[in-house]
Amino acid sequence: MKLQFIEHGKLFIDKTNMRHGRKAPDVSDIIGTVRRRGVIQPLIVKPANADGAWGIVAGARRWVAHGLAAAEGFDHGALACAVLEDGDDAAAIEASLIENVARRDPDEVTQWETFVRLVKEGRDPAEIAETFGMPELMVKRVLALGNLLPRIRDLYRREEIDRTTVRHLTLASKARQREWLAIHDDAEQRTPTGHGLKAWLLGGQSIPARHALFDAADVTLVADLFGEDAYFADAQDFWTRQEEAIEARRAEYLEAGWREVVVVPRGEYFHAWQFEKTPKRKGGRVYIDVRDDGEVTFHEGYVSTKEARIAAKGESSEPEVKPARAEVTANLGTYIDLHRHAATRAVLLDHPGVALRLMVAHAIAGSSLWIVRPEPQATRNDDIGQSVAETLGEAIFDQARLKVLRLMHLSEDEPRVTGGNGDGYGLVGLFLRLTALADEEVMAVLAIVMGETLEAGSPVVDALAAEIDVGMATWWAADDAFFELLRDREVLVAMVADVAGPRIAEANAKEKGKTLKGIIRAHLEGAEGREMVEGWVPRWMAFPPSAYTARGGVGSVAAHERASAARAEWDEVRAATEVEAETAHSQEPATDGASPEVLPPLAA
Repeated sequence: MKLQFIEHGKLFIDKTNMRHGRKAPDVSDIIGTVRRRGVIQPLIVKPANADGAWGIVAGARRWVAHGLAAAEGFDHGALACAVLEDGDDAAAIEASLIENVARRDPDEVTQWETFVRLVKEGRDPAEIAETFGMPELMVKRVLALGNLLPRIRDLYRREEIDRTTVRHLTLASKARQREWLAIHDDAEQRTPTGHGLKAWLLGGQSIPARHALFDAADVTLVADLFGEDAYFADAQDFWTRQEEAIEARRAEYLEAGWREVVVVPRGEYFHAWQFEKTPKRKGGRVYIDVRDDGEVTFHEGYVSTKEARIAAKGESSEPEVKPARAEVTANLGTYIDLHRHAATRAVLLDHPGVALRLMVAHAIAGSSLWIVRPEPQATRNDDIGQSVAETLGEAIFDQARLKVLRLMHLSEDEPRVTGGNGDGYGLVGLFLRLTALADEEVMAVLAIVMGETLEAGSPVVDALAAEIDVGMATWWAADDAFFELLRDREVLVAMVADVAGPRIAEANAKEKGKTLKGIIRAHLEGAEGREMVEGWVPRWMAFPPSAYTARGGVGSVAAHERASAARAEWDEVRAATEVEAETAHSQEPATDGASPEVLPPLAA
């Protein structure tokens, strides 16, 4: 490189620069320094082209700030530039990314685009990693974004989907990505995101390849560069192979002379504190601990604490007889499990009260088949979060939730009732507690569970509010956060008409937003001699909601319209069913006066 001073007008942002083709960069953090002292650090540029113009490889923000400062009268003359060797595009790309990473972290999609250009220039991941001083795995992770459809990358760049979601989407085939986009575009469906997306992609169960006891060379695996792991695409196939491998290992232990080999079923756990270490020659057993995620741990040489105490007294807890091979193979065990399952759920039809309790337990604890996530009530605005936290509704809900936590013997330190980790043992415990509760208590638990998992902004909120008659004036009052978020003048004028009347709204139609907000506040508080208005609720927040203008774009109104459409469709189905029932009844033959059969009520 060589140093050269070049006039501002003879420079342009080269296509190898990371910021080429994008909107003007934000220079608010450096413009003050440039005004006072000019651009101190040299720009990195390519040699002049045929038109005598020099392409900026790194330093676009400094160049933009220099131009703005010059337009304001702060002329610091030509810019110091380090000129690259002629024709080295790969070096130019590296220089651009190194410079910009050092100054302002580029998003992962921009890094991917830059790394791909370097790969096309002949760099491999190891060379890129060495150049930028990062692990090779990190480079591969960024390059993994190339597996994503362009539209998904665009959604991520615009921050419409989060980092966890986009990283899990790198696991998906192009077909599965298109399925995910179809769900994302369907307003009636909930898009799988975050960790729930991984479960959706892998059929509800994430089983790492490292947990396999068998050779997984011929099994379809889904690689996860971000998690440094791979997962089985077919969970059922994994368990068939894993159970066969467990049975083979069990047979090997028995042939090696172990007294007994116990396979701890999934959902149960081997707790070392309930056992004592005992060698094989003194009757120690092998316990094979199988977890829901496929991990298997072999605990060699243990007996129960009770057996150890008996042995310490010189007594024999049971005769030293080598047990025979297990009477049930893995496949026979599956046969037994499925038949018992079929019988149990058939009988469950006659016990809806028990089914309700079991469903509530699943919603709280989760399982390999149940993935229930609580509504996060997330917001990036602290004022909004504080506003919601201080409402009467949240206070009442929190009090009711505390009662349920105590009723279910759950930790009062937990922020929620729901959001369990799928622990089968814990699920059974919750179910048994619920069976001991009265119907009213179970319903109280169910209300909290449903409240925690009710999706904010969804059509079901409107359908529910209409069913239970929610009056927002009881639960909401305008606060500072609300007024701070109001920006639209046309809406503010309409709100003034709501609280003060059309005449005052018309007289103040051209006033500033601050004045219009002051009028609304004064009427809501009865201040400044204005007539006090009680129970006012913005049209968007009411049930049913409506818009202030013809422009639309109101989420609550759109959700209400979807809920209303669903209700209308159901009304049509119900009306048609009633007509069919009446027609069938009118065509029934006359009876001898016997009463028709009446189904028994649902049992609790």
